[in-house]
Amino acid sequence: MAQNQEISGAELTVMKALWQGNCPMKVQDVCDALSGSKWKYKTVATLLLRLEEKGAVICQKDGRTNCYTPVLDKEEYTKAQTKNFVQKLYNGSAKALAVSLFQSDDMTKDDIEEIRRLFDL
Repeated sequence: MAQNQEISGAELTVMKALWQGNCPMKVQDVCDALSGSKWKYKTVATLLLRLEEKGAVICQKDGRTNCYTPVLDKEEYTKAQTKNFVQKLYNGSAKALAVSLFQSDDMTKDDIEEIRRLFDL
């Protein structure tokens, strides 16, 4: 995938379904995985075509059916997006991000304790 191409929120939702499926998926399989959403088959098919154009997925024909497999690695994408987020909002300072998280009301004592344990490894 080209480094300058972004994945939209809708495309990311489809990517998550593909990552979770862990095997080539037909458009209908992706629709089924997104059962809680109100997306139509045509919308999912369009998003998969966009992702293919961006190089995030590959499409293989199985007769007349298209099967999609993610090429974009979930871990690499997550790391890159986290780095971009920290760069944009915290001027590249992971420390500033951590301070912000610790000062928020969203962190529970259990969350903080779990993070401490991770740092102790």
